[in-house]
Amino acid sequence: MNFLNLIRWKNLLMIALVQLLIKYAFLEPFGAQISLSPLGITLLILATIFIAAAGNIINDIYDVETDAINKPDKLIVGKSISEKTAYNLFIAFNVMGVGIGFYISYLVGKNPFFSIFVVISALLYVYATYLKQLFLIGNIIISVLVALSIVIVGVFELLPSITPNNQSLQLFFFKIIFDYAIFAFIINLLREITKDIEDIDGDHKAGMKTLPIVIGRERATKILFVLSLVPLFLIAYYTIDSLYKNQMAVIYFLLFIIGPLLYISIKIAGAKTKKDYHHISNMLKLVMLFGMLSLLLYTFTFNS
Repeated sequence: MNFLNLIRWKNLLMIALVQLLIKYAFLEPFGAQISLSPLGITLLILATIFIAAAGNIINDIYDVETDAINKPDKLIVGKSISEKTAYNLFIAFNVMGVGIGFYISYLVGKNPFFSIFVVISALLYVYATYLKQLFLIGNIIISVLVALSIVIVGVFELLPSITPNNQSLQLFFFKIIFDYAIFAFIINLLREITKDIEDIDGDHKAGMKTLPIVIGRERATKILFVLSLVPLFLIAYYTIDSLYKNQMAVIYFLLFIIGPLLYISIKIAGAKTKKDYHHISNMLKLVMLFGMLSLLLYTFTFNS
């Protein structure tokens, strides 16, 4: 369990689930020209989660000081797993992820796509070692990388199969995937800021320059509240504008996305304690999950 917690296995499972949903609940049922076989999508998932696991490991290695203050009961590196073992795992996962990424790029006939995996791997390392300490930069970078884990399916499935005849349809599918990536970016950015407020004590002692440290906890909470209204209004507008004819989709979005987002905004407005922010962070993760599961609704929304 220490190893599984080190690599954040729940987050990795969510990445795998989203990528499978994009292929099998969205692209294939609606006739998109796809490039990856079942083996190909399996390799893409493995490459993504291996590199993500490596990123989680290196993040824990460089977070030992802050984690000892913020969450001593969950400290793994240096306690349950040695730093040397963690480094070896980091290198092994990176090599496997980038290596598989090279092979997938060759499979789809787009060797330059290999650079995507190299860039993601490098950014995760730079994030853990330097960018995480900077004002908002780390939050934005890690949220972009989360969005990339969604976009990458469209890149490898749709782009290699584009022809003059199917270009508009392929780009239509890609745009929807990109919209989901934007949703993931916004929700993850909110969660990163929430975690920074939750972990302000340990981060301050480690000399980090996160948003709540630079402007204060109260101001950061006010900014978080305003930002939390962005996905709430965007999803509400999308539901009214695009889904109003489909009762099942409207009910799903109201119950599992809009409702929880409204609840989160209310909780942020009244948040005071570390426990409050931890609860908000967990709720945001839940909203992310239900947002991705909405891909299963496309059978109904397309028919409408």
